[in-house]
Amino acid sequence: MIYGYARVSTKKQDLAYQLERLRKAGCDRIIEEKKSAKDTQGRPEFLRLLAALEPGDTLVATVSDRVARDPLDMLLILREVKTVGAKLRLLDEPLDSESGIADLTLYMYGWAGQQYRLRLLENTANGREIAKAKGVRFGRKPKLTANQREDVRGRRLAGEPIKEIAEAFGVSESTISRVKNKESATMAYPVAPVRF
Repeated sequence: MIYGYARVSTKKQDLAYQLERLRKAGCDRIIEEKKSAKDTQGRPEFLRLLAALEPGDTLVATVSDRVARDPLDMLLILREVKTVGAKLRLLDEPLDSESGIADLTLYMYGWAGQQYRLRLLENTANGREIAKAKGVRFGRKPKLTANQREDVRGRRLAGEPIKEIAEAFGVSESTISRVKNKESATMAYPVAPVRF
């Protein structure tokens, strides 16, 4: 049996490209997984696939980083595949899992993939820092504008119930509760005036 394995890291990503390539490669059965994990333990579908392999089966993936996250993981997976008498084939990386050089080749592919991921994470972090320095805001857009927050403060100071304010602005009561008046927003611990 020829098994195909397609994986993306998030549910929002699309498997279509990998699935098409695996079908064209002649896979009898294709296992899909939408999960990011640092090792095989976090990928239940892949674990089931490894357990199902029998002598003569072939495990096919488009590229090494769909199968393994780092060089050691790749070597462990290759050993497990070879132990049951199956083969591993990567469509975008020339590999013959039966050759003596396969272990080294896969280790190098895994290492290169790991270096690419580390570089990608570093570049992403650098880009985020540059954007922050330019004033770009990250995260969810505030539910209330600055003018609306000012209006909320005035209504709260006037004693209007939080529930009514929330209904007026179409937001939750907790959103209104988080709007502080200017004095308490600038002071960590509001201090009551001292009378002599």
